[in-house]
Amino acid sequence: MDENTRSKLGSKPGWEKGFKPGSETGLGRVDKPGTGLKMSGKWESEKSNPMSQSEAERPVAIVETPEGEQITACLAYLPMDSKNISTTAYECYFVNDSNYFLYFNYMSRENNAWKSRCTDLVEPNTKVFVEEFDKTELNEIEKVAVQFIAFKRNKPYAFKNPGSVELRIDTVKFYKLHSFQENDYFEEDALIYYLMREDLPEEELLVSAGDLERAMNEKRRANQPARTRRKRIEQPEKAKVVEVDLHINQLLDTTAGMNNADILEYQLKKFNETMQAHLKQKGKRLVFIHGKGDGVLRQAIVNELKKKYPSCYSQDASFKEYGFGATMVTIK
Repeated sequence: MDENTRSKLGSKPGWEKGFKPGSETGLGRVDKPGTGLKMSGKWESEKSNPMSQSEAERPVAIVETPEGEQITACLAYLPMDSKNISTTAYECYFVNDSNYFLYFNYMSRENNAWKSRCTDLVEPNTKVFVEEFDKTELNEIEKVAVQFIAFKRNKPYAFKNPGSVELRIDTVKFYKLHSFQENDYFEEDALIYYLMREDLPEEELLVSAGDLERAMNEKRRANQPARTRRKRIEQPEKAKVVEVDLHINQLLDTTAGMNNADILEYQLKKFNETMQAHLKQKGKRLVFIHGKGDGVLRQAIVNELKKKYPSCYSQDASFKEYGFGATMVTIK
């Protein structure tokens, strides 16, 4: 197995180097067809020689976890050459983070119909290679759907409704390296689209990010005065997540006499004050709401994190809660 393929095998606890939790060496690994690893229910040796019947039929021990009783599944997209993001091709994987076998059908929208791109059976707590594609094919996956059924073999299990989820893939993200983030399933950064989380299917939001951001800001102003929010920002909280709205109208009553550089400097000052207040609280999560805009404040925050807080982990905050205009930082 080459180093590029090896680095894409899981990083989640129990998924190290692509092995299923509790499985024996060499079992439960997933990879692209032709690498001599398990695909579509058929075992082959690393030298492409068929395994003996007794070896092929040897049962694989499946270690179940309490949280695995609720199904979490996602599609993961990875660049094949992250150093050349403008020209690289990509790989797609289906991730099954549950105690169930999942039989899935991955489709893309074509004219007014659907086209199956991959069907496969995924064992519990594993992932399988779906397809490889280049930038000329990105338009084909702007609208995709996945349907799947869940079951267990040779044991009783809780009934699960069949999954059927449609997704809009933001193909612009494939041109931006920062779109690919640290995740639970791969050692390399990946663009993750969840299909289901803890038995709840992902629902597509059919509102614009701008409308969502405006609605959130109006609700925030109605429910809590700006001055109260500033006091809460400056003091460490025991809450699980601390939200910090960096919109200048949430930080100051007036910006009279301030130019754009002054405003940005004040916003970054509040950002650093919040980081310093929680820097000793390992695992603390902070959400900085900066808005979509032209990205100046967001990029300034990214630069501050790299320069002053390199050990902290950052990612885009939940789209459902914050739209496209928020960054979540986890204190490490």
